[in-house]
Amino acid sequence: MPSTLSKWIPFGSVPEIGAIELWRTIESGEVQLIDVRTSQEWRFSAIEGSWNIPITSFNRETVESLELDKTKPVVVICLTAHRSIPAVRILQEMGFEDARQLQGGMTQWWKHKLPCCKH
Repeated sequence: MPSTLSKWIPFGSVPEIGAIELWRTIESGEVQLIDVRTSQEWRFSAIEGSWNIPITSFNRETVESLELDKTKPVVVICLTAHRSIPAVRILQEMGFEDARQLQGGMTQWWKHKLPCCKH
């Protein structure tokens, strides 16, 4: 398990899911989404059904306030898959069985022209 400081380093590997695979998983309704970009970024273009917890506010309490199911997959989203790394590590420490990041972040989602919404 990473030390307190090292879990915040946005480098290293965490489990990932590709944009197309995530889209298919969303359609099945079996995934929970957390977007760790700024509120402004999230309001401009987000994946439908995602919750926004900016990485600067991401902690055990904010995650617990969402009342997520720890047995269901949870995918963390950011712009380029860097800010999401610490969030995935925190979710893993909290006992989430299947915590992953969106591979390539929203840039890959947009590249595949997958649907977005504005908030």
